[in-house]
Amino acid sequence: MFKKIGPGVLIAAAFIGPGTVTACTLAGVGFGFSLLWAMLLSIIATVVLQEMSARLGIITQKGLASVIKEELRTPWIRNTIIGVILGAIVIGNAAYEAGNIGGGTLGLEAIFGEVHSGYYAWIIGGLAFILLYIGNYKVLEKVFVLLVLIMSLSFVITAIITKPNLLELAKGMFVPTVSEDSILTIVALVGTTIVPYNLFLHASLVSEKWKSVNDLKAAKTDTVVSIVLGGMVSISIIITAAAINNSQVANVMDMAEGLKPLYGSGAKYFIGIGLFAAGVTSAITAPLAAAYVANSCFGWKADFKNWKFRSVWMLILGLGVFFLTFNIRPIEIIKFAQIANGILLPVIAIFLLWVVNRISVMGVYKNTRVQNIIGLTIILLSVILGAKSIFKVLGLF
Repeated sequence: MFKKIGPGVLIAAAFIGPGTVTACTLAGVGFGFSLLWAMLLSIIATVVLQEMSARLGIITQKGLASVIKEELRTPWIRNTIIGVILGAIVIGNAAYEAGNIGGGTLGLEAIFGEVHSGYYAWIIGGLAFILLYIGNYKVLEKVFVLLVLIMSLSFVITAIITKPNLLELAKGMFVPTVSEDSILTIVALVGTTIVPYNLFLHASLVSEKWKSVNDLKAAKTDTVVSIVLGGMVSISIIITAAAINNSQVANVMDMAEGLKPLYGSGAKYFIGIGLFAAGVTSAITAPLAAAYVANSCFGWKADFKNWKFRSVWMLILGLGVFFLTFNIRPIEIIKFAQIANGILLPVIAIFLLWVVNRISVMGVYKNTRVQNIIGLTIILLSVILGAKSIFKVLGLF
């Protein structure tokens, strides 16, 4: 089984980050089970978009940015679009990385107690640096599998023990409800699950694992299984958080509050392990994705151990640690990153849908009509949600 595991695990590890833990906790505390439908739709959308990305990577043996670059024939349009993609992914990932490392530090605070936030940030950053510098894809894969299992079990077991009302749970899952207060939370749930940089990361990673069209089925299975399991973890966090009595979540101790009747003082360790694992996995994938995007945009054809490739992920990792030295609360950074992700998503998804429909790129493996309908629906919904979130932030909605 483990030999067949591929990049899908890394994608799941990337989206089950501190942002997911935070956004899902806020959704559960603030709205109970009523936003489970948003998470379910996000999981379906993630499977559809990541399958397109994986298929593109196997057929072309190139990254998404490389393909977009090749298909845009007019130089000024190509340079403008690539510049926007590069800027959005690299700058966005630096902010996202701060949230990832911040989430990991919250986990360590829960386990070992509070010290100066910079110390924990350096520990998380150092661990991510070592794993990335080793540069061995198989080592990374095994580390991710282990950490995701630890994290998944922490939240899934907790959700079962809270004994949720199954009727209310089903209603929240299949009956969509949207209120003015829930818009930003819905966008955060979408942004934390359908992570724009994952679309670039997946296309690049599948070409390292699989080389033939015969591997399309294995890649699809890997994608669906990994993302669905990751989605179950997200749903479990919302269910767990719905049991928390606090109306506001300000720190990791508030997240652990609802588990005290079950675990007593051990509740904070449960949440701490989950946040630490989430922080480390995402702290590795965000810089890695930025390096792959830069690699594609500049046409470096660099590998894991190339100094250009390493310089990009070192920059993102360094900026992530640096941002945390300003004493900004990690939860605030995380919330900002999720909303920014939700706004960036439709732009990246439009380009992905465009290239997977080009016969010159995909041949007979281009999108089917059903895939296009689902893809366009995802883009339309993400545009509406993104626009509403902007209006909400500006006080116009």
